[in-house]
Amino acid sequence: MTIQQDADILSPEFKANPFPFFAQLRSEQPVYPTILPNKQRVWLLSRYEDVHMLLMDGRFAKDCRNAMTEEQLKQRPWMPKMFRALEKNMLDLDPPDHTRLKKLVHKVFTPQRIQQMQERIQILAEELLEKVSDKGEMDLVKDFALPLPMTIITEILGVPDKDRDKFHKWSKVIVSLDQFSATLRSLPSVWMFIRYLKRFFKIRRAEPKDDLVSALIQAEESGDKLNEDELLAMVFLLLVAGHETTVNLISSGTLALIEKPDQMSKLVENPLLIDSAVEELLRFTSPVFMSTERYAREDFKIHNATIPRGELVLGVIGSANRDDDVFENPDLLDITREPNKHLSFGHGIHFCLGAPLARMESQIAINTLLKKLPNLRLKHSAESLRWRSSLILRGLETMPVAF
Repeated sequence: MTIQQDADILSPEFKANPFPFFAQLRSEQPVYPTILPNKQRVWLLSRYEDVHMLLMDGRFAKDCRNAMTEEQLKQRPWMPKMFRALEKNMLDLDPPDHTRLKKLVHKVFTPQRIQQMQERIQILAEELLEKVSDKGEMDLVKDFALPLPMTIITEILGVPDKDRDKFHKWSKVIVSLDQFSATLRSLPSVWMFIRYLKRFFKIRRAEPKDDLVSALIQAEESGDKLNEDELLAMVFLLLVAGHETTVNLISSGTLALIEKPDQMSKLVENPLLIDSAVEELLRFTSPVFMSTERYAREDFKIHNATIPRGELVLGVIGSANRDDDVFENPDLLDITREPNKHLSFGHGIHFCLGAPLARMESQIAINTLLKKLPNLRLKHSAESLRWRSSLILRGLETMPVAF
């Protein structure tokens, strides 16, 4: 076997093109153990059927306390107290806690609320492009792909305009925490973020408005409400998850189209293909490259490996989405691909709550971009682009383009 045992799966260089490595894993070692920077062992599942199983199977817990032995729990890395409230988010919980929170948030984060944003997203996309139209160049991430979903999610939550820049800064630091370690560098941002939200909740309790935070505070299901920590964790999750995937999808998706001009031309000529185009860009670029964490509740045998109880398991969504047992010519970008059973929003009970919003934002953003800037191209070579150092996400730091 010639598996590259020392592949640094978090490095920007690896993230630029991780697909050949995972193709080899699917073929030769579909259950692959590796060590994270915090010295924790993680098992990576790379085949579609295995990732799909992981996302659905009750033998894997989201909350490590439902899987680890007392001894393993004692050995977990230190977690600052302020982070513990944020752990009470839906993404990190198992039923019945997850079920209860999901019911409460579904009462207020409704398809109607999302659909109401359609016109606002269109106006914002056009405004952002208007700002740069005379310059002939921009950073697609900083000037377009980031501010669009970030503005929309903060507007939905009800965050005042004057505070949005702070939210951008805090969110960027907090999202970099996906490497399963709370760094000292991140503590001030998390502390300020939590302090701000607590004040904001106090204002909204006294003066509710027509926004998502007011609705979450008032939401009730069978006499049950969100407590302060749950409210914090929910808003934290909605804010971060509500824009990070979309930033990566818009920028990486646009890059994929620029690199495949035949597909870009097809979409420019027929903008009605945007729905299937976005599904294919979700599959092809896999903005959420790994599933969030799962922990084995028992020793788990899979293929020729045994994953010990309590150990961390991640499904490589970006690999599952290129599995040729499921997708024909998986390394080919085909914006008319049907069917397209990608796993980019997860599967099962933890399927992404914000998927309809991410889809709508990306469809509007990419179509508007191609309509307004038909000569869009990279300013420098694709090889010079910097990818983010991240375990869970796959996205560009910057993307200088000319038009």
